[in-house]
Amino acid sequence: MKNIKVVAFDCDGVMFDTMKANMAYYNQILDHFGRPAMTTEQYAFCHMHTAEQAIANLFNDMESFEAAQAYRKNMSYLPFLKYMEIEPYLKPLLERIRPRYKTAVATNRSDTMDRVLSEHGLEGHFDLIVSAADVDRPKPHPDPLIKILEHFRIDPCHSIYVGDSKLDEIAAKAAGMPFVAYKNGSLSADFHIQSLKEVEGILEA
Repeated sequence: MKNIKVVAFDCDGVMFDTMKANMAYYNQILDHFGRPAMTTEQYAFCHMHTAEQAIANLFNDMESFEAAQAYRKNMSYLPFLKYMEIEPYLKPLLERIRPRYKTAVATNRSDTMDRVLSEHGLEGHFDLIVSAADVDRPKPHPDPLIKILEHFRIDPCHSIYVGDSKLDEIAAKAAGMPFVAYKNGSLSADFHIQSLKEVEGILEA
């Protein structure tokens, strides 16, 4: 944990509270096809996985999956951005640690990430964004985190990854990156935090 050079973040559940946004997003798709709203278990799955994996979970036969995917790809994510709540200390943290530390995002979001960052004034706050569209295998595979390590040409021990889900934990462990669990005491992690403000303390320790 000495000589940290890169701080990487998950998006949903860490940078933003996206529960309302994702519930509204997927429930609109379900409603379009006359299906009931998501269950708690379905939401938990969709929160962690890629949009394609989420649709496959909600529409589990090929014909309905393809129809739902086609509908989703023609939807605008813009109406749902208003439901996203930015983590209160995210911008202050980024402003305080940059440029001493490089910053990155490793997320299972794909085609919505650019819009999310621009709408919340986060363009230029990260040195690298790795979405599910940028790798062959999204989390829980370590590919997004390995891409970050390779981009900055660093060893895993010179980075930390802040995530909130089991997929984040698995990916970090597989990549060899120290893992910071955000608001999830059930995860196995090097550190547990309740606010992004605590990241500064980890970097200074």
